[in-house]
Amino acid sequence: SPPLKPNLSGPRAQLFACLLRLGTQQVSPLQLHTGASHAARNHYEVLVLGGGSGGITMVARMKRKVGAENVAVVEPMGAGAKQLVIPSGVEWIKARVVELNPDKSCIHTDNGKEISYQYLIIALGIQLDYEKIKGLPEGFAHPKIGSNYSVKTVEKTWKALQDFKEGNAVFTFPNTPVECAGAPQKIMYLSEAYFRETGKRSKANIIFNTSLGAIFGVKKYADALQEIIRERNLTVNYKQNLIEVRANKQEAVFENLDKPGETQVISYEMLHVSPPMSPPDVLKTSPVADAAGWVDVDKETLQHKRYPNVFGIGDCTNLPTSKTAAAVAAQSGILDRTISLIMKNQTPTKKYDGYTSCPLVTGYNCVILAEFDYKAEPLETLPVDQSKERLSMYLMKADLMPLLYWNMMLRGYWGGPAFLCKLFHLGMS
Repeated sequence: SPPLKPNLSGPRAQLFACLLRLGTQQVSPLQLHTGASHAARNHYEVLVLGGGSGGITMVARMKRKVGAENVAVVEPMGAGAKQLVIPSGVEWIKARVVELNPDKSCIHTDNGKEISYQYLIIALGIQLDYEKIKGLPEGFAHPKIGSNYSVKTVEKTWKALQDFKEGNAVFTFPNTPVECAGAPQKIMYLSEAYFRETGKRSKANIIFNTSLGAIFGVKKYADALQEIIRERNLTVNYKQNLIEVRANKQEAVFENLDKPGETQVISYEMLHVSPPMSPPDVLKTSPVADAAGWVDVDKETLQHKRYPNVFGIGDCTNLPTSKTAAAVAAQSGILDRTISLIMKNQTPTKKYDGYTSCPLVTGYNCVILAEFDYKAEPLETLPVDQSKERLSMYLMKADLMPLLYWNMMLRGYWGGPAFLCKLFHLGMS
């Protein structure tokens, strides 16, 4: 649960908890490290850039491999809502990376330091680009508009729901790669459930405007979601990209991606914005980036395609799979093995198949657990049809997955459910 939560009960409390879970990561009671006890050095055997899920997971794994004193993580000081859980003994360099120089195996930080490395793991995550939408982020100063992708605006989503009377409730999906691609839909389903519980559903016209051409990229789950959309009378418009918010008029402007330049203005009583996203600016002009700015890694080993002592994990990479914590978990096990073999001058053998998971919350107590691979084919852990809404999947997401995340994944002990999948599917064709 988040550290600060209104005194709510019933469906409102459930919804608020879900909203915060769908926003950025919350503070955990698990606090492994709050600062280094030894002086920072200018060279490390393993240097990790980024203190998010991928970075901390790999720090924990590398600590066991080469010793805490030989590992450092570069991450600015947490700002209020974010507290790092860096394994004890590992050096926390509280600075921002401003330049990568893989040809010389070093990086530069915003406090003027040059730090060299033998092996570099890039886990810088993804950047939220609200400013790429005209009228944002200043539009968030107005009521009736929120976004679960930022701790600064997630409570505005809840307030917009509470204040909703009648009219259009509009939800968006940007024309960029996104972190947790199911989240823009989840808030729509939860809002619809809230409107039903509070007697507002008949006055709400729920609209999901997505830049994509389908509701979900895997047909099995897309078919199930389409059925939910029909049953709940939701309006979904495809190839519609939010380009402007006129918050003072409560208007959202969308461009038709099939007919560039053609726009549509929709008035709203509530607007939830999923922002455009991109690689962090420091990567976009770096030698480690591909043409689009993402870290250019081999999709099976996570080793950089041009720099053999550089590796990438998570949202900042160009891996052709969804950007989720479940993907990071699976990647971490593969990357651990890859680096182990590289350190021994051996060729990596274990290959990442693109596994990712997206628990699609479709109501207060039901979830469709989508699991799939690079080929957009289902890669399900349990021997049941996971495209069906289930209470058990909701309980798994609400209770089991946070335990796995904080107590196993961030400690470097969880590499995804591949072994469980094999166990549960023994003897099945």
